[in-house]
Amino acid sequence: MKKLETRYLERLSDLYPTIAAASTEIINLQAILNLPKGTEHFLTDVHGEYEAFSHVLKNGSGSVRRKIEDVFGNTMRPADKRSLATLIYYPKAKMDLIRQSEANMEDWYRVNLYRLIEVSKRAASKYTRSKVRKALPRDFAYVIEELITEKVEVSDKESYYNEIISTIVRIGRAEEFICAISELIQRLVVDHLHIVGDIYDRGPGPHIIMDKLMTYHSLDIQWGNHDVLWMGAAAGQRGCIANVIRICARYGNLDILEDGYGINLLPLATFALRVYKDDPCTCFKLKMSERPDSEEMQMNLRIHKAISVIQFKVEGQIIRKHKAFHLEDRALLHRIDYEKGTITLDGKEYPLLDTRFPTVDPQDPYALTAEEEEIMDRLEKAFLNCEKLQQHMRFLLAKGGLYKVYNDNLLYHGCVPLAEDGSLKETEVYGKKYRGKALYDALDSYVRKGFFALDEKEREDGKDIMWYIWLHPDSPLFGKNKMATFERYFLGDQETHFEKKNPYYSLLEKEQVVDDILRNFGLDPAEAHIVNGHVPVKRKDGESPIKYGGKVMVMDGGFSRAYQKETGIAGYTLIYNSYGLLLVAHEPFESTEAAIRKGNDIHSELMVVKREIKRRLVGDTDVGRELKDQVHDLERLLEAYRNGELTEKI
Repeated sequence: MKKLETRYLERLSDLYPTIAAASTEIINLQAILNLPKGTEHFLTDVHGEYEAFSHVLKNGSGSVRRKIEDVFGNTMRPADKRSLATLIYYPKAKMDLIRQSEANMEDWYRVNLYRLIEVSKRAASKYTRSKVRKALPRDFAYVIEELITEKVEVSDKESYYNEIISTIVRIGRAEEFICAISELIQRLVVDHLHIVGDIYDRGPGPHIIMDKLMTYHSLDIQWGNHDVLWMGAAAGQRGCIANVIRICARYGNLDILEDGYGINLLPLATFALRVYKDDPCTCFKLKMSERPDSEEMQMNLRIHKAISVIQFKVEGQIIRKHKAFHLEDRALLHRIDYEKGTITLDGKEYPLLDTRFPTVDPQDPYALTAEEEEIMDRLEKAFLNCEKLQQHMRFLLAKGGLYKVYNDNLLYHGCVPLAEDGSLKETEVYGKKYRGKALYDALDSYVRKGFFALDEKEREDGKDIMWYIWLHPDSPLFGKNKMATFERYFLGDQETHFEKKNPYYSLLEKEQVVDDILRNFGLDPAEAHIVNGHVPVKRKDGESPIKYGGKVMVMDGGFSRAYQKETGIAGYTLIYNSYGLLLVAHEPFESTEAAIRKGNDIHSELMVVKREIKRRLVGDTDVGRELKDQVHDLERLLEAYRNGELTEKI
């Protein structure tokens, strides 16, 4: 052990070759430990709603407005504060609009440059100069640093700053500078972003959200069930592919696949239009659709039905392949009496709302026709060979996982599967049994095997686990007794549509249950919190996102427009800054255009979940603990230099 420590100190001495170098780094790290912790921003269940997502990202769930309020207080009119906030969110578009009515743009530039500089000073105040410098836009790095850094050596500081700003305006660089400093403010108000699942499905822009996230300065992602579904599709898992296409069709978003990812759906569309030509497909009406009688909509209805039938066949094949999944009750096509037009479930016979199954062989209902097999083969190759989709999925793998422990918070999308008595439910996966954190770890490992395993069987098992995660009752990302897709399409009896939630959701107010979960993930219940999404919180019915006195926060409040009638709001987000935890409830976002033209921000209601008695510092965070370890190692290096164990490398 002594020899290992000596070798480590020798390697450390390569980085800090002298007493002076090691001492300087200790002083630097010790100072950082006493800065306020950076602001964390939590979003979940964004479901492809790019405009609302982008706006919340820009305003930091109100963090920008709070900075403006901190700086200007009562010295600026509310209308001017709103205008300044909009300028920070959408600098180029806002200036284009202002230019149409403002007679003296030079004065406008000067006034707003001064205001933006003051806001950026406040936003940068909790970071080291080195960290701020790394965040500065390259074209204006030196100038911005001069303007936001106090210059005690300049006797006429006001004149110095005035001259910089006057020159920026005079040489015609004001607009570019305003754009640069606005983006800097957006970056500084949020130090780290958490996406707690479900980027994909329902909304029209998940691919654009992914592009945005890939440029974000610091983030992590906890996969949602919809994200894992797309990951499975990208890995070539047919059940996932069929579900992805079906959901895109259901919400009128096939252009995500065709235009966003360049996946050719023409063979499927041609097949659907021919086979279901005379079928009204009334059970396959689109959600959130307009112009229901348009030619394009009629084509989508037929694609919707065609891929749904293919999905039920493919899933039946997977269920037969993996008997250990125990999903026999979800293979339904062989339970249909095709002559009577009924299906028998749990001993009860139900009439079908749609009895047209031209591609289903009653003797072998899960067999794909030759044409369906060819379509799925082509789709599988298209998903596997889509460069942009593969790039997005690799990003999810690199930045994401099924859960995250970060600064005493446990983040996951769905639930920790529980038994009825609140104990961790034991779940079997490929012959081994897991509970709690061990289940999360095992499933996470299999997802990665589905992309990277060299052994063909392990890779196939990993692919199928992604489908399992999507809909299995024991999946921590699903958490219901069944996914009633077939019933919702084909049965009128509402009781058959019901999906019973895992006991987790009814036990979140139980102290013992929540504390046991936190301990299972290695956290102290006295300090830790759980943040998750997945199940919409129906605020209009009086439901609260805050459970167990603030120990648990269920944040899915309806970011997706499809859920907003059900929830009564447009999503929850969470801010964790040095003063505490703030839950933000958002009203629906009108549009980016309205935000720019009218200065309309998302109306948000702030709820304090936890207020820190003492302002939380970097030293109180995970990063702080790492820095303290570094300080300890450097102090040991100093000791080695001073007692002669090591010689300085002068």
